[in-house]
Amino acid sequence: DTLWDLAIAEVEKRENPDDDDVKPGEVWEKSILFMGNKNGGKTTIILRCLEREESPKPTLALEYTFGRRARRHNTPKDVAHFWELGGGTSLVELIRIPITSHNIRSFAVVLVLDLSKPDELWTTMECLLQVTRNHVNKILTKLEKTNPEVAAEIKQRMWNDMQRDHPDYALVDPFPIPLVIIGSKYDIFHDFDSEMRKIISKTLRFVSHYYGASLVFTSKSEALLLKARALINHLAFGYDKSKSVSVDPSKPLFIPAGLDSMSQIGPPPASDSDLGKMRANTPLELWKKVFEKTFPPKRFCDLQDTKDPAQDIQYAEYEVDVMRAQKNQELEQYKRNASKSWKEMDFDSD
Repeated sequence: DTLWDLAIAEVEKRENPDDDDVKPGEVWEKSILFMGNKNGGKTTIILRCLEREESPKPTLALEYTFGRRARRHNTPKDVAHFWELGGGTSLVELIRIPITSHNIRSFAVVLVLDLSKPDELWTTMECLLQVTRNHVNKILTKLEKTNPEVAAEIKQRMWNDMQRDHPDYALVDPFPIPLVIIGSKYDIFHDFDSEMRKIISKTLRFVSHYYGASLVFTSKSEALLLKARALINHLAFGYDKSKSVSVDPSKPLFIPAGLDSMSQIGPPPASDSDLGKMRANTPLELWKKVFEKTFPPKRFCDLQDTKDPAQDIQYAEYEVDVMRAQKNQELEQYKRNASKSWKEMDFDSD
């Protein structure tokens, strides 16, 4: 190898250290993307994890911050990059920015779902996880050609929390990168009818187990935020993963990845006759139909963030706004000209 090759290898090694083989003096560097319902509490959770006494502000598009921790006294501080996707599902394509082939080995996702809005829950979860998974799979496909060892390592890590002797090994479909699902606003959720709480809790347990994810319910309560923080610190700074489990539907759920089972979760909460009438190709699809029978989803367009940030007075800049108005006029003129040209075109009859 040339000196340049060795230098590149060293930089990549520092940026993507192996979880179980971080040598003294090396810096652990991880990245986490927070996404979920709009106004679901993502910013509050991030600030609590970073121990920052700040008032949360609405997230505009994609925001970035970072945290640093020292594993031991007189050692370099490890770094965790925290990305937050705002706007619910309206800006999901922006996930391409933080998740890249360069950091995929050290990336994780935290999905924050608002428990107080069950009619948005499945649609939000499905959209965000599907787009993220598709993007990650595209990266892995490219890595299989350019760096097959890394691609194989990532695929192997998908199964780290699911032992081969686990009874559900053949029934789950782990997310390609580490995933934590947080059910926020538990204080509001706790006042729901007990049957509603049971359906939501069982459904999220199934989804989390199916994807090989950890699940935790939280609120502004300090005790619950600490539980969520423990799972996130495991991803961000390699802290020991909690082995405690709470599956009582009358209490906040806390289930680290790999510590649940289909037998404990039970069947979808519906009668045998209803289940027999539902056509589904996968267990996940069946649970979706059962859940949405109780909580009919909002139309996808209702979940979009319709507020235009360009119209927000807190971002007003005179020079920029004048130029924007001019470009808008030019665009409208272009549309009129294009429409006129289109109408004048002759098309072959065949």
